[in-house]
Amino acid sequence: PAMQNAARERDVLAARASAIGARTPVAADWAFLAEQVRTEQHDLDLGDLRPYLELDRVLVDGVFHAADLLYGLRFTARGDLVGYHPDTRVYEVFEEDGMAVGLYLFDPYTRDSKRGGAWMSSLVAQSELTGDRPIVVNNMNIPKPAAGEPTLLTFDEAETLFHEFGHALHGLLARVRYPSQAGTNVYRDFVELPSQVNELWLLRPEVLERFAVHHETGERMPQHVVERLIAARGFNAGFDLVEYLAAAALDQAWHRIGADERVTDVAEFERSGLAASGLDDPLVPPRYSSSYFAHVFAGGYDAGYYSYIWSEVPGADIMEWFEEHGGANRANGARYRREILNPGGSRDPGDSIRALLGREPSIEPLLRRRGLA
Repeated sequence: PAMQNAARERDVLAARASAIGARTPVAADWAFLAEQVRTEQHDLDLGDLRPYLELDRVLVDGVFHAADLLYGLRFTARGDLVGYHPDTRVYEVFEEDGMAVGLYLFDPYTRDSKRGGAWMSSLVAQSELTGDRPIVVNNMNIPKPAAGEPTLLTFDEAETLFHEFGHALHGLLARVRYPSQAGTNVYRDFVELPSQVNELWLLRPEVLERFAVHHETGERMPQHVVERLIAARGFNAGFDLVEYLAAAALDQAWHRIGADERVTDVAEFERSGLAASGLDDPLVPPRYSSSYFAHVFAGGYDAGYYSYIWSEVPGADIMEWFEEHGGANRANGARYRREILNPGGSRDPGDSIRALLGREPSIEPLLRRRGLA
């Protein structure tokens, strides 16, 4: 289904290229042409959203607000606590009744000494054995504006902030005895579930209407823009999924090599491995080529790069569960917190998922979310 989706997208892009007198598309043209088609089909330029995505509003009135609606959490800026870098912000996290939860650090800006990407780390893991409360940090690499200028996020950066904060919640709301089982110390194919589920709140009305405000005029993001944004969420999904699946298949191919086998032609190995998986589309190369596939050769994923898409199977099912039960409300948050976030690695994740849903997860919500149903 993913390849069929990508083929349909390829035909649309070829027509677009022909219409503007360009060459037949090659892989390097895909993003350029796709953005033109998005603008044409959905009357939506993602660059126009930036004035409505000011960093502090997204963090406080978006990310923190969703955590309040769901879990009753309160975030208090602690300017008296010194972070490990001047750009690092420190917040103390409290339950609704005032009980201390832990500390949340946010390090948003890029700098020369910082590795790329976005991630969450636990500086101190929660533990009933030691009595330690958690200290977690979210890192991003947002360009720092000139002094006095606002930090305006791209839509992708706003989504990434919600995603990474899902990991932070996993660390903050762990309730386990041993620190080795706290928060994100879970199986690889479960660790992305809380982060993917937390992306849901970016476009939910009870959250979006609080933070999507023009940084100069104070006007809310127009409803017709919101509707177009939601309608366009599945745009280019074929390309996105195929490039990911191709990398996952390539990972599996490398890890099936026997101890006595040798690969002398990496490019040919990639071609044959993708062909065997049915993912050999020259316009949609793997997200990572073997020569820079750090996740599986140096990043600890080994043969587990498939784990993102598996996490999204129960994750998409849980997103539908939230929407079917009224979205971001305290009852839903309490159950999700109890069954998914609190246990960390102290019980099998399959048991946690079944306890929340009352059944095994289904692949159908993922197919619907990815436009593959």
